[in-house]
Amino acid sequence: MARDGDQDLPRLSYVVGRLDRALRRELDRRLEPFGLSWPQYTALSVLRRTSGLSNAQLARRSYVAPQSMHEVIDALERAGYVQRAPSAAHRKVLETRLTPSGELELAACDEAISAMEREMLADVPDDRRGQLVADLIGCVRALHAGFEEPARSSAPLARVPSQG
Repeated sequence: MARDGDQDLPRLSYVVGRLDRALRRELDRRLEPFGLSWPQYTALSVLRRTSGLSNAQLARRSYVAPQSMHEVIDALERAGYVQRAPSAAHRKVLETRLTPSGELELAACDEAISAMEREMLADVPDDRRGQLVADLIGCVRALHAGFEEPARSSAPLARVPSQG
């Protein structure tokens, strides 16, 4: 247990682990009506931000094993949400891009996920939400698990980036 004044609190790593499991469960529940899993939603979200990724690049950015990402992309391609084409630079590498249908499906899913995030953050004051996200991104960076260093700016983080 971590100590915070006179109050005993669970370890941060325990709370974050519980949140991770709860988020995955809730993401699956909210995405079920769309016929998507959270790895599929994450892949679509990553592709919206960075189109033309290879399977390996997409797997790394989605925190999914390359073999699993192959299955995710196959399912998304069958559904018409992504298309793959050989890279101009490396003909053996397939680049994946969202289709217009995939963009529409992702936008519909985003509404459901935004509603979930509003519920999750209901007890966090609006003026603290940006700082909460910034602090969590800092934790991820400290463990060398993603999120590039931002360009130097004095502007506060305005909103949660949508990556799934």
